[in-house]
Amino acid sequence: MVRLKAAAAALFAAMLTVSQAEAQVTVDVSKITCDQYITQRITHTRSVNIWISGFYAGRRNDPVLDTQQLERNSSKLSRFCEQNRDMLLLDAVGALKK
Repeated sequence: MVRLKAAAAALFAAMLTVSQAEAQVTVDVSKITCDQYITQRITHTRSVNIWISGFYAGRRNDPVLDTQQLERNSSKLSRFCEQNRDMLLLDAVGALKK
């Protein structure tokens, strides 16, 4: 009986850990700095890059995702952010679009 209780407790703890790991996290992209982007302290750069691509594509009413252009833009943004770590990420994107 003690073993059964221990096993049940372990199973419950494992399920709790899994559900916490899958918890949804929201990120305000407008507050991410280049440093946070480069070091991935907020989230993975790939997730942010896809969000940025979709945001600007939506503004242009363009439903197409060009994966090669996404990679090129991501590389440019990373290089720019390496040199401007205190800048807000969306300001960096704006600077690169000029």
